[in-house]
Amino acid sequence: MNAECTHTYVVPAYGHSPYLAACLQSLAAQRQPSKILIATSTPHPESRAIATHFGADYFEHGPNQGMSHDWNQGVEAAGSPWVTLAHQDDVYLPDYGTAVHAAIRKQQGASLIFTDYAELLEGRVRRHTTLLNIKQALLQMAFLGRNSIADRFSKLNCLRFGSPIPCPSVCFRRDPDLNFSDQFKVNMDWQAWVDRAQRPGSFVWIRQELMHHRLHESSETTAGIQLGYRSQEDLTLLRQLWPGPIASLIAIPFKLAYTNNNTE
Repeated sequence: MNAECTHTYVVPAYGHSPYLAACLQSLAAQRQPSKILIATSTPHPESRAIATHFGADYFEHGPNQGMSHDWNQGVEAAGSPWVTLAHQDDVYLPDYGTAVHAAIRKQQGASLIFTDYAELLEGRVRRHTTLLNIKQALLQMAFLGRNSIADRFSKLNCLRFGSPIPCPSVCFRRDPDLNFSDQFKVNMDWQAWVDRAQRPGSFVWIRQELMHHRLHESSETTAGIQLGYRSQEDLTLLRQLWPGPIASLIAIPFKLAYTNNNTE
């Protein structure tokens, strides 16, 4: 199977995004190309034109039933064994595809592969914030110097204090039995990784900064923090991983950390 049949970038598009063209440009410029698929339940003439310009497939589905549903529809439409959910606001560095394809070939038992990332805020790249440093520490404690972890205990340990695995950097093996839950508006990736952690398949960490995650006021993450449902979803997941009273204690510093989403 050639590289473009092995892996697909699925870009869930929501209406008009001022950053979609930059995202697709970064995907089209990958040194190791993969198929690019825009999936949308809110079609827009400009997003279709951008897809055509960059040689991406354009998949419309409906009705709009929320982000989790959109992600599931896009992943199903991809058809390839491996998928990266490329968020429409984010940018991928030219060697992302090369590194991911190398890991797919080398790590035959992998179910999830992810890379390091930096934040992009108003054109400025941020590599060291409180939240990013915490995520790095959580990953280091789970992986203990390894590039791959396969046992259930280590994989769950990686996720017990939140999800340090950056969703847009993840390349995962498609599994019809593992979908993104519509119970969540923001934390559907964390829930999905918890589900995967309890099944066979290793988590592989590529310790290179290979994508930039854009922060802006209209992002779903920012909305979730401002409207409060992010904290509610955090607590729901923490209670899956810890006894109730401990989960409530762990949730407290989460709220403090979110102040770094648009600052520093």
